[in-house]
Amino acid sequence: MNFFESQDTAKRNTGKLILLFSLAVLSLVVMTNLLVMVAFGLLGEEGSSISSMSSLQFDWQTFLVVGVIVTAIVLIGSLYKIGALSGGGARIAEMMNGRLLLAGSGDLGERRVLNVVEEMAIASGTPVPPVYLMEEAGINAFAAGYSPSDAVIGVTRGTIDTLSRDQLQGVIAHEFSHILHGDMRINIRLIGVLHGIMVLGIIGYHLLRGGAHGHRSKNSGGIVFLGLGLMVVGFVGTFFGNLIKAAVSRQREFLADGSAVQFTRNPNGIAGALMRIANHAERSYLNNPSSAEISHALFEEAKVSPLSRLYATHPSLEKRIAAIIPAWDGSLDLIRNTTPEPEADKARETELSKRQKMTAILTGATGVLVTDAVISQVGNPNADHLQYAVEIRKQISPMFLDAAREPSSARAVIYYLVLARTDSTRQLQMALLEDGADVGVYQELQTLVAADSNGQGIEPQHRLPLVEIVIASLRQLSSNQYELFRNNFSELIAVDKKMNLLEWTLQKIVFHHLDSVFLKQKPHKLGKKDLKSCQTSMSLLLSILAHSNRQKGISTDQAFGCGALKLDMDLQIVPIASIDFEALNEALAELTLLKPLQKPALLKAFAACVTADQEVEPIEAELMRAIAATIDCPMPPIIV
Repeated sequence: MNFFESQDTAKRNTGKLILLFSLAVLSLVVMTNLLVMVAFGLLGEEGSSISSMSSLQFDWQTFLVVGVIVTAIVLIGSLYKIGALSGGGARIAEMMNGRLLLAGSGDLGERRVLNVVEEMAIASGTPVPPVYLMEEAGINAFAAGYSPSDAVIGVTRGTIDTLSRDQLQGVIAHEFSHILHGDMRINIRLIGVLHGIMVLGIIGYHLLRGGAHGHRSKNSGGIVFLGLGLMVVGFVGTFFGNLIKAAVSRQREFLADGSAVQFTRNPNGIAGALMRIANHAERSYLNNPSSAEISHALFEEAKVSPLSRLYATHPSLEKRIAAIIPAWDGSLDLIRNTTPEPEADKARETELSKRQKMTAILTGATGVLVTDAVISQVGNPNADHLQYAVEIRKQISPMFLDAAREPSSARAVIYYLVLARTDSTRQLQMALLEDGADVGVYQELQTLVAADSNGQGIEPQHRLPLVEIVIASLRQLSSNQYELFRNNFSELIAVDKKMNLLEWTLQKIVFHHLDSVFLKQKPHKLGKKDLKSCQTSMSLLLSILAHSNRQKGISTDQAFGCGALKLDMDLQIVPIASIDFEALNEALAELTLLKPLQKPALLKAFAACVTADQEVEPIEAELMRAIAATIDCPMPPIIV
């Protein structure tokens, strides 16, 4: 699945959703007007109901008033629900009674799912999403949020207790496809739309109760009729809303299954998980009543009903398995013949040891890179990226890895990354944190600095994977803790009265993701700008990429020219002395507004620039991936 085309499709799907929602509201307006006319006829006439019906007359003024009221009720109901979910994925996880999984858990199944999610995030170039556990026996999972910045993964107890590691990896890869391709935002909007439509039914229920309690009043018959009618309208609206939800969801499930196979290069993993569901006593069913609201966001159906076939949000298990394994004969051999977990892990390690390309991957991605191949991997990580993530996680110092998984020490990791190498500046930075950091953070930093002096520090290629893990831990901070952390970071890099490229890169990556969670910044809308209107911004960013590292065998101007050639524009390199970080921030803000299908050409130019000398140093990779993340294009590690 092409990431940029999927973003464009998501934009069109949003338009379709608005159209369908408008048609649904119009239908509700017409139906409610008919009900009001009948109800007021019953209220206004003392004769028989037949004579009351025959005296009804159409009134445009009444129609418009009722239309405005109905539209306002539905819109307010929808906006209220969407507002209630403004906390992103964490709010939906809480709605499903999910419990946040912490790194220190002694449960092997919980540790395994956390490891799989970490590997998937590092491989896809996104922050590690927090994982929530639902104590449900059925095998199911979901991804929720507005963007990768505030996404969460939810899994059931049945999922982690029943599935093998390969099967679990297939399920998590499926959910990462939803995170990467913009499906989550549509899912939340669908929840809001359906809630708004249901509000009419809720009002009808209360009118019905009120009319029934006031049965002695001569007007109670009309009130009961209006309440009953509104309940019917709400039911019909919900019915058609579920049809819309099913139509939007089904095809995306096939695409997410396909992405999971591409990600893991193991069709038996996700197919085996689907077979487990088919053979499991509780299947994928959930007891939580809120599961109906997020049914379209789940890995598989949450429950069955008489109308399940009509508005099922997922294709049948049989169709999904057959799409993954075209030669499938209908048997469940994949789960009957599953290798025991320890033996499977041993076999996997043996196979991985045979792959010679890992040497190239772990040296910072040196070698000739084809820019088209690099850009095609944006939003579409593959098995090589996943293997890179598995190996790089093993290489990171255990002390730093453990520190990244806990909120207090995670702040210390970020502070450590921006500590100056000169003793005088570092002493000023340490003194600042000793006075200004939260309790325990300064002591954690001292431990990391001591480890560094003993040769247990962080290699340059470990920085980004570590930051991606850190971001998940920092999302657990309170608002006050986050504000203090943000201020301390700014003061640390201002101590020497200048900002270097690494500091700016870390600032863009960390706060791009965390500000959307803590400062409730709205996700960027898919833009409408063209490349030709952003030439100054493109020149600036291409220039900083060309200047970011000493080019080997070519000049800085030649590296810049390689990038400009991809855009087929007459761009001019900006001297390094004329570049300031404020201008870079403004350039990035403008490029965020590009149309989705305009972004590949831009990223190809950036990739051509950083690979012009046939080598990619860690600072170049970090800088390019920071730029890509800021314009909402998650880029996997750059590997051979």
